[in-house]
Amino acid sequence: MVNETTKNKLRESLRIKILILLVTIGLIVWMFPKGESLEFEVTENSIWLQDDLIASIPFEVLKDDSTLSRERREAEAQVLPVFVKHLGLEQIAVDSISRYNKQFINLLNTQIFNPNQQSNTTFLSDNAYFIMFDLYRQENLLSESPRTSLKELLNLAEDLVKRVYERNLLDRDAKDIGNEKISVREGKYEKVLDTENFLDPTKLNSFINDFIRGRVSISNKLYDAVYEYVDHFIEPNIVYSQHFTDESKELASSKVPRSLSIVNENERIVAKHDRITKDIKAKINSYRLARGEDSGLVQRILQNVGKVIHIILIFSLYIIYIYLFRKKIYNDNQKILLIAIVILFISLLAYLVRKINVDSPVELLVLVPVASMLLTVIFDSRVGFYGTIVIALIAGGLRGNDYVFAVTNIAAGALAAYTVRDIKNRTQIFRSFLFILTGYAASIIAFGFERLATPEDMLIRGAFAASNALVSPVLAYGLIIFFERAFKITTDLTLLELTDFNRPLLRELAKSAPGTFNHSMTIGSMVENAAEAIGANPILARVGAYYHDIGKTLHPDNFVENQMNNENVHESLEPKESVKIIIDHVKKGVELANEHNLPQDIIDFIPMHHGTMVVSYFYEKAKELYGEGKVDINDFRYPGPKPQSAETALLMLADACESAVRSMTDPDSKKVENIIGNLIKMRVEDGQLDDAPITLSDLKKIKQSYINILVGQHHKRIRYPKQNEIEDNNPDAPSK
Repeated sequence: MVNETTKNKLRESLRIKILILLVTIGLIVWMFPKGESLEFEVTENSIWLQDDLIASIPFEVLKDDSTLSRERREAEAQVLPVFVKHLGLEQIAVDSISRYNKQFINLLNTQIFNPNQQSNTTFLSDNAYFIMFDLYRQENLLSESPRTSLKELLNLAEDLVKRVYERNLLDRDAKDIGNEKISVREGKYEKVLDTENFLDPTKLNSFINDFIRGRVSISNKLYDAVYEYVDHFIEPNIVYSQHFTDESKELASSKVPRSLSIVNENERIVAKHDRITKDIKAKINSYRLARGEDSGLVQRILQNVGKVIHIILIFSLYIIYIYLFRKKIYNDNQKILLIAIVILFISLLAYLVRKINVDSPVELLVLVPVASMLLTVIFDSRVGFYGTIVIALIAGGLRGNDYVFAVTNIAAGALAAYTVRDIKNRTQIFRSFLFILTGYAASIIAFGFERLATPEDMLIRGAFAASNALVSPVLAYGLIIFFERAFKITTDLTLLELTDFNRPLLRELAKSAPGTFNHSMTIGSMVENAAEAIGANPILARVGAYYHDIGKTLHPDNFVENQMNNENVHESLEPKESVKIIIDHVKKGVELANEHNLPQDIIDFIPMHHGTMVVSYFYEKAKELYGEGKVDINDFRYPGPKPQSAETALLMLADACESAVRSMTDPDSKKVENIIGNLIKMRVEDGQLDDAPITLSDLKKIKQSYINILVGQHHKRIRYPKQNEIEDNNPDAPSK
C-alpha cells in the first residue's frame, strides 16, 4: 500500500506535471492533419485578404471527399450484375438424358417391366425408377403402338432439354435481379444481354408446359411424370457471381477520376480580394495537400516542430493562469490530469469529426460546451472560461486552423460556462440548452451573412447546433458524476446537496445537540459572508461549518451549549479528563464523517477548525490546581493540523468569535469589536494561520464581516412592558 506521504509527493511532483503535459501535447500533435501545410482554413463566399496565391508546384485539383464518394457510388450503381455461363453443362445434360433413355428402352425390350422386381440396372434414383414405371403404365393413353409412342415421349424429353439450354437458364428470377440487362461471362469474353432473352425458374415452368402440350396429348398425371423426369437433367447454366460483380464495381470505382483539373506551376490560384468560390476552395485545399506531400524529411520534421510549438503557445496561456492564480489546482496532479483528459476528449471528437466524409456541417457536433460546463462546475467559472478558449483554439487547429469554428465554439462555450457559474442544483445544467443554442445561432448568423450563405445552409447548421446544445448538458451531467467518483472531487453540486437538513448527520445533530446545531448554523452564515468578501468558496465554507462539530452528537451533554439544565459534567472531573473529552470530539467527528462518506474537503474542517490551539479554560484550571510547573501545555492542545485553506481558516476564526460573543453578558458593539479583534490577533500570533492563504488585507475584511454579523445578532432591544414580571412567571403582578 502507498502511504499518505508518498501519495502527496506524487500529487505534487513536477515530473508528473511535465509528463502529463508532454503526453497531452504528443497526442494532440498526432491528431493534427497529416501532410498538410497548416496555414488557415478557408470557407466559401469569404474574401481572400492575402496577396495573390501563386502555385509554386504543379498539382491536381482534387474533388472533395463527399463528391468523390458520391461519384464512386454512382459508378458502382452502373455496373451490371455479372453472371457466368457454365460451358459444357448443356452437353452433359443432353448426354445424360440420352443415355438413360436408351437404358430404359433396352430394359423394356428385354423384359416386362415390374417395379417390384429387382433389376441390376441403376437409374437416376428411386424416384426416377418410378417415373419410368409411370410412363410404361400409361402407354394405353398413347397410340396403338405403346412402345413406339413411349420412345417418342422419351425423345421429346431429350429434345426439351436441348431447347432449354438453347435459351439458357438463369439461376434466379429476372425480377429479383433488379436490372433489365446483365453481363454474361463466357470464357474470356463478356457480353451485355437482356434478361428477357433467358429462361428463369418461373419462365421454365411455362416453357416446359407449352413445349410438351404443343406436341403430345397426355394426361396431367403423365405430364407431371414427364416434367419430373426432365427436371432431373436441367440445371441453371447462367449463374450469378458475387465475386465478379464486386470486382467489376471496384474497377468502376477506381476509374472515377480523383481530380477535377490541373494547376500548373506559377499559375494564379486566387487573387487578392477575390471571393472564395467552391472551385477556388478546392484549388486551395489541393494546393495545401500537394505542398505537404512534396515536402521532404526535413520539412516534415520542421512541420511537426511547428505543431508542438503551436500547442505549447496555446497551453502556456492556461498554464500561466493556473500557476499564478489557482495554486490549489497547480499543486494537485490529479486535477491537472482531469483537465488534460477533458482537453483530449474534445480534441478526439474534433479529430473523429474531421474523418467523417459527409457533405454536412458535422463540425458543429464537437461538444466544446461540455468541457466548458465540466471545468466550471468542477473548478470555477474563470477556469472554465479560459479552458473554453484553449480547447476551442486547439479544436480549431485540428480542423486546419479554422478561425470560424474556434470563434463559434468560444461563444457557445462561454455562455455554457456562464449558465453553471452559480449553479444551485443539478437540474440547472439543463437550462444551458438555450444559452448554448443562442451562442451557436448568433455565430452561424454572423458568419453566414458575412459569406452570403443561403438560408437553407444556415438552417441546416442551426439543426446541428441544436443537437449539440441538447446533448451537451446531458453528457456534462453524466461526466460530472463520473469525475466526482473517479477523482474524488467535491463540486459545488455535491456541497449544495450536503446542505440539506434531512441528511442523516445534520438531522442527528439538530436532534441530539440543538445548541451545537444552532452554533453551526450561525457560523455557517458568518463564514459564507466572509468567504465572499475575500474571494474564497462560500459554499464550501458554509458546508464545512455545518459539519465541523458533528462529533459532539455522540456525547452532547459534555459541551456547554447543550447543557440545558445548567449541570456541567466537567465540574466533577479532573482538567486532564475534561480536556480529553473535549478534544475527543474531533476524532469522533472524523470517524463519523468517514462512515457517512463525506468528501475529504469537508472532513478537513473538523480537525483544522481547532488547529493546534490550547483548550485554555482547562489549561488555566490545571495550573491553578497543580501549579504551572507541573502542567505540560501540549497535553491541552488539539492534535491539528492547522488550517490549510482560506475556508478552514475562516471557520477557526468564526468558531472562536461566535462562542466568545455568545458568552458575553453585555455584548455592546465596542466590546464585540474588541473581542473579535483580539481573538483574531491571538490566533495569528500563535501561528495558527501560517499554512492558510490568508493575507493581512483578508484579515481586515474577515474582522469587519464578523463584527457586522455578531453586532447585528446581539444588539440591544427595547424591553417589553411587564417583561420583568413575564420573566419571573408572574404576568398579573402590578408594574413597578
